[in-house]
Order: sequence, then C-alpha cells, then structure tokens
Amino acid sequence: MGENKNQGHLSHQVFDLSGDAAPPAGSKCFDDDGRLKRTGSVWTASAHIITAVIGSGVLSLAWATAQLGWIAGPTVLFLFSFVTYYTSTLLAACYRTGDPLTGKRNYTYMDAVRSNLGGVKVKVCGLIQYLNLFGVAIGYTIASSISMMAIKRSNCFHASGGKNPCKMSSTPYMIMFGVTEILFSQIPDFDQIWWLSIVAAIMSFTYSSIGLALGIGKVVETGKFRGSLTGISIGTVTETQKIWRSFQALGDIAFAYSYSLILIEIQDTVRSPPSESKTMKKASLISVSVTTMFYMLCGCFGYAAFGDLAPGNLLTGFGFYNPYWLLDIANVAIVIHLVGAYQVFCQPLFAFVEKNAAEWFPESDFITKEIKIPIPGFKPFPLNLFRLVWRTIFVVITTVISMLMPFFNDVVGILGAFGFWPLTVYFPVEMYIAQKKIPKWSTRWLCLQILSVSCLGISIAAAAGSFAGVVLDLKSYKPFKTSY
Repeated sequence: MGENKNQGHLSHQVFDLSGDAAPPAGSKCFDDDGRLKRTGSVWTASAHIITAVIGSGVLSLAWATAQLGWIAGPTVLFLFSFVTYYTSTLLAACYRTGDPLTGKRNYTYMDAVRSNLGGVKVKVCGLIQYLNLFGVAIGYTIASSISMMAIKRSNCFHASGGKNPCKMSSTPYMIMFGVTEILFSQIPDFDQIWWLSIVAAIMSFTYSSIGLALGIGKVVETGKFRGSLTGISIGTVTETQKIWRSFQALGDIAFAYSYSLILIEIQDTVRSPPSESKTMKKASLISVSVTTMFYMLCGCFGYAAFGDLAPGNLLTGFGFYNPYWLLDIANVAIVIHLVGAYQVFCQPLFAFVEKNAAEWFPESDFITKEIKIPIPGFKPFPLNLFRLVWRTIFVVITTVISMLMPFFNDVVGILGAFGFWPLTVYFPVEMYIAQKKIPKWSTRWLCLQILSVSCLGISIAAAAGSFAGVVLDLKSYKPFKTSY
C-alpha cells in the first residue's frame, strides 16, 4: 500500500487499513498509537455520516411509505432511526478495547470484531461487510444509469410534447458510468479524493431538496394529501403483492439508514480527549436526527403527492414531468453524487484487497512496485499495475451484474436487508455485551437480545420481499435488450 499512507489528509485516515509503524507516540504531532494526530470533531464526523447516509436510498422512500401507509410508514422510519442511533452508540463504544480513553484502537469494523469477539465471527463480519460494499457498487451503478436515462427521456418528452414514448436501453449508460469509475478508481488512496467526497455531499443535498420541493409543490397544486392509513390498496395490487411490497419497503428503509459498515473507520478520524466514543455518540445523534427529518419530509411529501402511484425512484419514476430542466439538474446531481459515493464505499474494499495482496506477495513487483507517471504541472501519478488490473476488473464485474439485474428498488431492498441486521444490530450488540461483560440472562442482556432477534425478523422479511420482487421482474426481463 506504500510508505506514504499516513501522510495524507484527515479523510484518508477513515479508510487507513495499514499497520505501518510511525514515530513514537507522545509528541504533539502524533497520537498514542504513533499515527499522525487526528483532528476530527463532532462536526466532521457528522458530515462524514450524513455524506454516507443521505444517498440514493432517499429516492425510494416515497414508494416505501406508499406500501406501508400513513401510520406504519412514518412509524417504521422513526423506529429504524432509533435503532440505528442506539446501535451506533454501542458500536462507537467498541472503537477502543478496554479503557475508553487509553485502550487499544480498532481501526476498522473487522478489527473491533477481532478484539471483542474473535474466532470465526471476524471472517463472517468481513465477508458480510465487503459483500455489502460490493453490492452498494452495483446499486449505485443501476441508480446512475436510471438517472442518465431520465435526463434523456425528460428532454425527449419535452421535445415531442409527450407524444414520443422515448424507449431506451440502460446498458450504454451503465457502460458510461463504469468507464468513469475505472478512471476514478485508479486514484490510489482515499486522501486524494477528498474533493470528490465534498462534491458528492453537496449533490446529495441538492437532489434530495429538489425531490422534496417538487413533492410539496405537487401537494400545493392539487390541494390535497393523497394516500391512506394502510398504504397501497388491495385492487391496485393483489393481497400477496401487498405483503411482499410491504416487506420490500422495510429493506428500502433499512438501506437508507445504513452507515454502520464504515462507522469505526469514521471514528478513527476523531481527536481525543474527549473520548472518541463520546464524540461519535454526539455525531450520530446529530446526523441521524438531520437524516430522519429529511427522510420523513421526502417520504411523506412524496406519498402525499402521488398516493398509491408513488414511483420507486422519486426523481426518475416520472411522477414529475415539469419543470423538466429542474428534473435534469436533480438527475445530474444524482449521477455526480453516485460517482463520488461509489469511490467512498469501495475504497475500504480496494484497500483491504491490496493490503492483503502485499502481505501475501511482498516480493512481487507487480503488486508492490509503483511507476511514477509524469503529469505536466502536477505531481507524478503513482501507477501500480496490480491496482490498475484488479480495480478495473472489479468495476467491470459490478457493471456487468448491474446490466443483468437493473432493478433499483429490489436491489436496494436486498442490500438493506442483507446488511442491516448483522452490521447495524448483531455485531454491535454482541461486542457491547462482551466488552461491558453484561451477565447472561440479566435484564439488560435480555433486552439487547430481544432487539437483535426482532431486527433479524425484519431483515428476513425484507430480504424475502425484495427477492420476490426480483423474481417477478426477471419473468419479463431480457438481459441487455430491455428498453424502458
């Protein structure tokens, strides 16, 4: 991974998986573990979380609320926010093993599991975490192609006055996104794409705000709140579809709140004192509160605007046709955000693979040697052949899978269901029990286990609903040929 891992910006430390030795601790420039002084605060941690959380998942919340109705929809949104916040405080307490101020630091989620639980659970955690990151890359590829198609289609609708059905294939747009990600993925480390992360955060607020504004505008225009207390009515869908869609909605909401898989890495940027866990608890409260308010507004106003007909993707489902230029701005913002978000979520996976490859084959020039490519006016670009080949293959694989299964809502639901229980609930609960030595069968232990089992049930239901949605979609889908 190179000797300069600890030389970059603060944001790089979020994903620093190296164990390189550094100058002795105790100086003003270095922390107790010998690494460069961390300078993160409540506000920088909150910004990292909001950037990670407010993503394309927000666009499916109006559809999710439509499946559940005015009572269950907002209630489920609130419950997920509470569970996410509570379990994130448990996970934050596991950043250090032992004393919360001086204990051994755990730089990654896997490190925390290794220190507190050990055994096979470390490998299970790593497998789920990195599979989830892989899945997020697929979900973001699908979402970006849908937004690019929406731009093309809205302009086509406008030009033809709504007479042209404007059918098109998602494949070329996925290839365009994949080529872009191949280029950006060659940037060696996270510290060198901090600017991309900032742009992505601005874009996420831009398109979320446009979606919210259009929903409010639609409600004002019609003068009424659509929807019902129990959600989409039987008749519009069958009873079986109603059940599966309700389950899938749970997965969509779970995906919209997922950030536990990078929480420890974010916490590793925070300065101390006060203890990192205290800072992270405050950051989680701020960011989850802001996110929940935004989600409630987007989900509820989207449902109020369209009722049972709320689209699966608020800005590309063409519940809105005008102003077409505003929709274009929103969808351009989505694509730019997803270009950055793809890198934010994939960098831990890239670093994990490259770190292990360097440990397994330390003598291999193909894996460890960096070739300096001169760029006029800039620093030489460090090209590593293994990084070039492996990251390119990774992007190609995620792009091809996206072409084979371009179903935004179903994929979002599967990702949410797959990652929610183990990463957001199970491991934080089990690590907290182990670290605090909570006695088995005590009231606190029982309450934590009830929370874990309840969330497992929700994850299983969400996964079942989302897989059922994929099965239904596949019946009428031809890979690489379907036009929309």
